[in-house]
Amino acid sequence: MSDGSTGSVNKEKTLLSVVMINFRTANLVIDCLASLLPELTGMKAKVVLVDNHSDDGSMEQIEEWLIQNTHDDVVIPVRSKFNQGFAGGNNLGIIQIQAEYYLLLNSDTLIRPGAIKILMESIGNHPRAGLVSPRLEWADGSGQESCFKFHTPFSEMILSAQTGVVSRLLSRYIVAQPVQENMFQPEWTSFACVLVREAVFDQVGLLDSGYFMYFEDVEFCHRARQSGWEIVHDPRARVVHLRGGSSSVKRKTLQRKRLPRYFYESRTRFFYQRYGRLGLTAANLMWWLGRMVSRIRQTSGRKDKVAVEYQWRDIWINWWHPMKAYSIPGA
Repeated sequence: MSDGSTGSVNKEKTLLSVVMINFRTANLVIDCLASLLPELTGMKAKVVLVDNHSDDGSMEQIEEWLIQNTHDDVVIPVRSKFNQGFAGGNNLGIIQIQAEYYLLLNSDTLIRPGAIKILMESIGNHPRAGLVSPRLEWADGSGQESCFKFHTPFSEMILSAQTGVVSRLLSRYIVAQPVQENMFQPEWTSFACVLVREAVFDQVGLLDSGYFMYFEDVEFCHRARQSGWEIVHDPRARVVHLRGGSSSVKRKTLQRKRLPRYFYESRTRFFYQRYGRLGLTAANLMWWLGRMVSRIRQTSGRKDKVAVEYQWRDIWINWWHPMKAYSIPGA
């Protein structure tokens, strides 16, 4: 199967391969690389930078910066022939180099000093750890929620109701976990920055390229856990996550504007893969039930802060064909 790329695959094995995606985010990529590359000094490591068919000159801008700063021997540019999204773009980067460990890294991140070393030490000290994630934080050092429980139909009701009573009754199903100061094992972790052992890919396969963006990290963590791997969160390693640099979903959610179709396609795919058609249907109906609770609250004068535009309808996207190929934005 073609990977839709230009460039050759390097079969020489290295210790660490850092995989990054560029999609029209030249300035973010350059800032991220400027924070990352000093952390790789003295380490047998390469950076694979996948351009997801930006077609806007951003990759040329990045390559010029690499040459000017003599980093072109560390960073390997790979150009995709089409926009493969987050999962497909990372898979394309992963297969370029054989490494013992792979660090999947968003372009909208900045590496705090020592973070890479801590992640490498942590995964080395935990033989059953297939994935290790750092603390994600804002530029001011305040923590971000980056560790989670798996989505369930009940968590969909919590999401749409946004009511204290419902959240307390179903507290065991709340997805986002509080920021913690100590190492622990979440059910899944954000792939904005995550270190993955090569053996995990060998055993469970790559990311599911049927996801364009969102939920692919949840699905991969589920497969890894089913195969006996542990997921470890080590907050001693700290990475700034600027959020929203590669996707408009978070911004549109805050503005309560309609989300891209690919978000709902991914949501449908995950619930179907995890729970079957009945589970997918239950998730949608539970979302509607929570939405009814939210609407009742509005009758008492409380502001609606839950649903985005057309969400009541869009959650049914691909319900009849949940494994249907995603729609490429702008295609």
